[in-house]
Amino acid sequence: MSLDVRFLGRVDYAPTFQGMKDFALQRLPDEREQLWICEHSSVFTLGLAGKPEHVLSPGDVPVVQTDRGGQVTYHGPGQVVAYPLIDLKPRGIFVKEYVHRLEEAVIRTLAHFGVTGHRVGGAPGIYVRLDDPFSHAVLPQRPQRREPGCPAPQPDFTGLGKIAALGIKVSNHRAYHGVALNVAMDLEPFARINPCGYAGLQTVDLSTIGVSVAWDEAAHELAAQLQRLLQIQNSSF
Repeated sequence: MSLDVRFLGRVDYAPTFQGMKDFALQRLPDEREQLWICEHSSVFTLGLAGKPEHVLSPGDVPVVQTDRGGQVTYHGPGQVVAYPLIDLKPRGIFVKEYVHRLEEAVIRTLAHFGVTGHRVGGAPGIYVRLDDPFSHAVLPQRPQRREPGCPAPQPDFTGLGKIAALGIKVSNHRAYHGVALNVAMDLEPFARINPCGYAGLQTVDLSTIGVSVAWDEAAHELAAQLQRLLQIQNSSF
């Protein structure tokens, strides 16, 4: 069963946040799951663990407290935001696997445009090499297997720029919030925060690494990848 994809266009963050929360937590049993694709007017959002001191100088950009995981991030025009409103239980997956699939959808979307996306150990999201975004060389900072009880690694962002951020909320198996891919943005507002709580973390988009892609094209590709990775195999659901 595939998701019901809805392209919302440019929408304000606060009513969208309330709408997806209402859908995810109050959805009737016969309602299809949905994937919302949109872009937002400029806004900083703080996750549940978000520390106000990571918002350095918001200026005229509003700051909204949310119930997703993670710290602070920025949404604005030129960014594709995807909100899968799904139930993890019939998929037989838990949060860690769900995050992996969201990241994989971004990696495959970037690959469609010739860009190599990378994961970094200890830091959710997708990153690209600043010196060669098209290199397939293995990233030294990639996640690696840890022995039980070993602490998570300290993220190393040397030579990297963050091109996609994610933050989710799962309640009673139902997930909302999602992932944001930077396509062609004004990146200046990212300098007003510590992105995802990391001081000095550089944020990039496809346009700054030399890839010219229309918002609609990136949005449809990301939606298609999410549909493939999040569809329910058991059609009886």
